[in-house]
Amino acid sequence: MKKSIYLFIAGALVVASCAKRTEESAAPLDSATVASAPVETKAGNTDYKPAFEGQTRIASVTTTTPYEGTMLDSSLVRPWGIAALPDGRFIVTEKGGTMRIVAATGKPGEPIAGVPKVNSEGQGGLLGITLDPAFDQNRMVYWAFSEPLPAGNLTAVAKGKLSADEKKLEGVTVIYRATPAYKGTLHYGGRVKFAKDGNLFVSTGERSDLETRPQAQDINSGLGKVIRITTDGKPAAGNPFEGKPNARPELWSYGHRNVQGIAFHPVTGDLWETEFGPRGGDELNRPEAGKNYGWPTITYGIEYSGKKVGDSIQQKVDMEQPVYYWDPVISPSGITFYSGDAIPEWKNNLFISSLSGMHICRIVIENNKVVGEERLLAGEEQRFRDITQGVDGALYAVTDQGRIYKIAKK
Repeated sequence: MKKSIYLFIAGALVVASCAKRTEESAAPLDSATVASAPVETKAGNTDYKPAFEGQTRIASVTTTTPYEGTMLDSSLVRPWGIAALPDGRFIVTEKGGTMRIVAATGKPGEPIAGVPKVNSEGQGGLLGITLDPAFDQNRMVYWAFSEPLPAGNLTAVAKGKLSADEKKLEGVTVIYRATPAYKGTLHYGGRVKFAKDGNLFVSTGERSDLETRPQAQDINSGLGKVIRITTDGKPAAGNPFEGKPNARPELWSYGHRNVQGIAFHPVTGDLWETEFGPRGGDELNRPEAGKNYGWPTITYGIEYSGKKVGDSIQQKVDMEQPVYYWDPVISPSGITFYSGDAIPEWKNNLFISSLSGMHICRIVIENNKVVGEERLLAGEEQRFRDITQGVDGALYAVTDQGRIYKIAKK
């Protein structure tokens, strides 16, 4: 069945059914100028004041180009990461430890052999995935996972070559481990992406517990960090802590809580990331080399219990402010920038897969500031886990409930 939503400037008419949702506007207006009240209407968890205008609850925008979100398939099992193959198919990780190739139609293939054992308890499992930029020649795949070790669990990065028959991964090697290991099952981060220079960026979490939180501020720990390594897992040359005592040379930035989204701006090449806050305080950051992003010293959220986090401060010298934050949370997971041509008003916009928010969040960025926000596919009531752009220029998103969606011009 199909679900269609026709959006007009003055309002919206909703026609419900089950598997497809369409959105279009009455006039081809520039979405960056068609702004109205913020998309968030619920009360925040705090009365904290933003550090600058536009840091939260920016005006909403509405896509004017007719587009549709189509559910292609619903038989995946808790998919976590998706990457586009050069031929239009996808390679997808499932939380329980399975990796599959998914057809352009959305139909999943059989499990690929050779994936190392994962600890899938809690927030662990087989996590983010990316392809070598030269995949056409070398067939190399890189992924993050929660690795079980005698001392506990940690975020690890592995690589392997997809066999010619696509049935197994060959020469699998764990190239990096975000130590120390910890006997917990939360906040692994877990995205891995290639930069234009051929190095890998990896995100980690601070493992959530009060015991491990301080390590987000410790530059001699792999927890709560954005990490930059070579394809062999070595610290990349030119990293900010290279050669400094009591600091890990693989670190790019620190003071992060649980980074599940990383992506590179198509024009500037800048790295952007999204991370989970506690109750309130989800963040969008543009992490720069060597900078401190504050957790758990500063935050725009509170504990899940309702208590304040630490000294309950939001700003501190030498700690970076988020470019944008959400309160209440949307639970931002995988992210991608749109670089296609089919929907010009989406050009260079950031798309965020939202878990508790149950929508795809579109963020319009100008001069490194957020100037507009929109919610897509909210009527599907899905926990969106990851999103990527396919070789056809459309966006593809996977959900915790096992669905894969295609979002494209109508």
